[in-house]
Amino acid sequence: MSDKFTVAIAGFGWWGRHMVKRLATSPDIDVLAVIEPNTANHADIIAAGVDACADFETVLARPDIDAVILTTPNPVHEEQVTMCAAAGKHVFCEKPLGLTGPSAKRSVQACIDAGVTLGIGHERRFEPGLEALKAEIDKGGLGTIMHAEAAFSHDKLINVPAGDWRTSKAVSPAGGMTAMGIHLTDLLISFFGPVETVQAMTADRSLGWETGDLVTVQLGFKAGMTATLSAVLHTPHFIRMHVFGTEKWIEVRNDSHPDTPGGKVSYVEAVTGQPHREQVFEWTDAVVDNLNAFREACQGTAPYRFSHEEMIHNIEVLDAIAQSAETRETIHMGS
Repeated sequence: MSDKFTVAIAGFGWWGRHMVKRLATSPDIDVLAVIEPNTANHADIIAAGVDACADFETVLARPDIDAVILTTPNPVHEEQVTMCAAAGKHVFCEKPLGLTGPSAKRSVQACIDAGVTLGIGHERRFEPGLEALKAEIDKGGLGTIMHAEAAFSHDKLINVPAGDWRTSKAVSPAGGMTAMGIHLTDLLISFFGPVETVQAMTADRSLGWETGDLVTVQLGFKAGMTATLSAVLHTPHFIRMHVFGTEKWIEVRNDSHPDTPGGKVSYVEAVTGQPHREQVFEWTDAVVDNLNAFREACQGTAPYRFSHEEMIHNIEVLDAIAQSAETRETIHMGS
């Protein structure tokens, strides 16, 4: 048995393949198996030096596997989280944790009841530029927070097959929310706390997807600040977080997607009457950093960066965004 933290990955699509590749050289995490019901993909899994399994039961019965990483379609996350927890396996769920608040609550409770750690695939919290921004917010360096603008857009998914689950409103609601926008709401919740009001619009401009190919959202926070965010599924890569305070604004802009090594991150601070100060951060593998933080939480050596309450609330906000996009009405959280 390996001395490393051992995992199985469920799903061998775009992100499952990325996970296998990124963890292949990890000194701390060992991928022992991939759960993939499509046996046509098993040759590629075996070629990566990993066991190929068609079902969960075989993997969950293995005593040499510590945790399962879910990179599966959105609607099955609750069922699979619950299944892994019941088997005593720690579980890391790619976003979104669920599609409704009650579903997310059930997944969290299943892990609490089983005494296992629940991880979530929001790697952007581990990017150095965003860590620096959060530290400045937390220490009050921006003064009173007024507003934030956030964007996460790309064209990586435009060639998915017709009828793919990512194109379905029921499976991937509100345009780019479950693919990209949910990372932004996670960050904003970590910065500012609970959301109070939600207004959202979606549209289809180019792809003909049932869910739409863009979403724009306005959020009001219980603490008083506001935020806008957008996610476009058919445009060149663009990732930006901009927070405005009474004393300073800070913008963080990424050259590349978290799965693409080599890009730089521009971190700009502006204070009235002073030249802008710019710092550049090199790309880091935030995906692996998140998985290592999950590993440390499973091993009891460090607390995990995400609270259960934040995980659940982010899905409640996702649900509210989907509702608002359908009705074009303001959703009041908790009402």
